Amino acid sequence: MTRTRPSGGRGGRTRPVLAAAAALAALAVTGVLSGFHLPLQPIEPDVTGARSEIASVEPIGIRTFEAPAGLVVDEDLPYGAREDGTLLTLDVCRPADAGSATEDGSDASTSMRPAVVSIHGGSWARGDKANADWRSVCLWLASEGFVAVSVNYRLVPDAVFPAQLDDVALAVEWLRDPAQAERFGIDPGRIGAFGGSAGGSLAALLGTRGDGALDSGSRVAAVAELSGPVALTGVALDADGASPWLRSIVTDYLGCEPGAAGCEAAAEASAATHLDPSDPPMFVAQSDAEVIPLGQQTSFVAALQAAGVPVESLVVPGSAHSIGILDAPMRARVAAFLHAALGPVVR
Repeated sequence: MTRTRPSGGRGGRTRPVLAAAAALAALAVTGVLSGFHLPLQPIEPDVTGARSEIASVEPIGIRTFEAPAGLVVDEDLPYGAREDGTLLTLDVCRPADAGSATEDGSDASTSMRPAVVSIHGGSWARGDKANADWRSVCLWLASEGFVAVSVNYRLVPDAVFPAQLDDVALAVEWLRDPAQAERFGIDPGRIGAFGGSAGGSLAALLGTRGDGALDSGSRVAAVAELSGPVALTGVALDADGASPWLRSIVTDYLGCEPGAAGCEAAAEASAATHLDPSDPPMFVAQSDAEVIPLGQQTSFVAALQAAGVPVESLVVPGSAHSIGILDAPMRARVAAFLHAALGPVVR
């Protein structure tokens, strides 16, 4: 596996002045820079906050994956900036021959590959695109022949919904920019999303927000999500017997209490609110005894089916959460779904 560090690798997140200067130039060219106030500051989770949402120390789920040779990681690429000066970055994991040029600058004549945006979990309040578990997710997707894009987004309490959704949507638009599509060998009409936990909620919203063609703007052509809380209204949380913990993190994320008068964000942040037949095929899975009530998945699957959206669902025994269930059999199921939905990759 080869790493490139255009902004200093992991250390680039601790050098905001240099990173900001490079980001300004890059983002001005691609046209995805929002209005902002200097200085730009990258999202900088503390050591505790950057941990994975897998609570266990056991080698479960994605931790059973071993990355093969021949993958390249481009770290800390800026994809946007916000009015408060937040610099948004992502990592690209790809087969070494993906893109218009190889690492030594020579041409790499390969066909365009589908891309998958990878969205980390962490209760919308913590986590990081490059912690060990989500880096493994990125590398796993790349090993399947996709160009994988692992994104950071603004976190609670500094930002509340819809900031997180707006950020990951911007990452999809950045990928569709012709310069980035050519740079990484991406077919802009074949972009999918994968997420776990809070990231699964965001992936589902990426798939359901908007309508019409799936090959433009921030729309995606496939969604796979694990353990995503996808129904955040007071009625849904009551029906599912949501725990005080889940209600608390949802309240913090929305900036209001679900079920309270005026908390319109609860419906807006629920993927089923936005369903229509133009939405992409979805894969949803979770454990039967985990922190996210099983009713979240079963109700969402029923709503997808009622809306005429193709859906594949899976419930596994146990209490493992999010990418804690992404073991070899689950990886095979998710990869098969993404290959079928996004089309062939170069091997």
